[in-house]
Amino acid sequence: MKLSDFDYHLPEELIAQRPVEPRDSSRLLVVNRDSGALAHRYFRDLPEYLRPGDALVLNETRVMPARLLGQREETGGSVEVLLLKRIDRDRWETLVKPGKKARPGQRLRFGDGLLTATVIDTTEFGGRVVEFGYEGIFEEVLDRLGQMPLPPYIRERLADPERYQTVFAREWGSAAAPTAGLHFTPELLEQIRAMGVEIHKVVLHVGLGTFRPVEVEDPTTHRMHSEFYSVSAETASALNRVKAAGGRVIAVGTTSVRTLETSSTVDGSVVAGEGWTDIFIYPGYRFKVVDGLVTNFHLPKSTLLMLVSALSSRELMLHAYEVAVQERYRFFSFGDAMLIL
Repeated sequence: MKLSDFDYHLPEELIAQRPVEPRDSSRLLVVNRDSGALAHRYFRDLPEYLRPGDALVLNETRVMPARLLGQREETGGSVEVLLLKRIDRDRWETLVKPGKKARPGQRLRFGDGLLTATVIDTTEFGGRVVEFGYEGIFEEVLDRLGQMPLPPYIRERLADPERYQTVFAREWGSAAAPTAGLHFTPELLEQIRAMGVEIHKVVLHVGLGTFRPVEVEDPTTHRMHSEFYSVSAETASALNRVKAAGGRVIAVGTTSVRTLETSSTVDGSVVAGEGWTDIFIYPGYRFKVVDGLVTNFHLPKSTLLMLVSALSSRELMLHAYEVAVQERYRFFSFGDAMLIL
């Protein structure tokens, strides 16, 4: 297996720059793993592929305004800080641009000093550990000064920051949205629930592990960055009941997949708990819990494309992506969706 095995050609104009309205009017490419058949639908048609007794698992993480623009205290030079994960109350692992100048001991200022930061360490992934100084409540200060951390391939300004949140986002802490969930509306979720499909929530705070590029030709040597996850006792019990009764567990997003597979035992039981996961799923992996997946279209050579290839096959997934390009599907965070069953 080589990194180049997961490459594909994507015309730049197919990278979605803005979300569609309403949310569930995005397109849906349905992939049948057994037959290899593809069907072109809309996201609002998702209930047709679900059955009473199935479980849909959502990641209810909420995106922080994690992008901070400020200055270096000594020189006044511009600096950008992206919050990745909280280490303790005031210390965070971050990405700093420009990184070479962000040496331990350097002080940064944001919002005319309303928020300050001191670089205290470097990380093995090229990030920086910073300690913030402020008065009041950090989350409130961040809401005032931070910006929504849209991916770099989205060049248009987002008119409504809530459009980069899922309608079920609750647990504050992500540096990026679990974008497969962006297609759901409250009405669609209620329709799914009313037909006898259970809806359960997990948490994975999206950080560097989800979007860090693979830079080695042998993907198996790539190391994932750890991200915080949580599965409640209620959710674990419910999913185990669904599996025992013959229902399917359908994950919404690769983050839900990684959470469920991290939380599972060898026999496929889901265990409640929280912690840090660096699970890396690529072809050859044997899924223990997840039976199906709702996902977006992912970047070439990415760990996410490897994950969806593990659930179907690399050949089928690359074929589906080729068809999606031909059919002018919209790609990446604000793009269209895929259902793998």
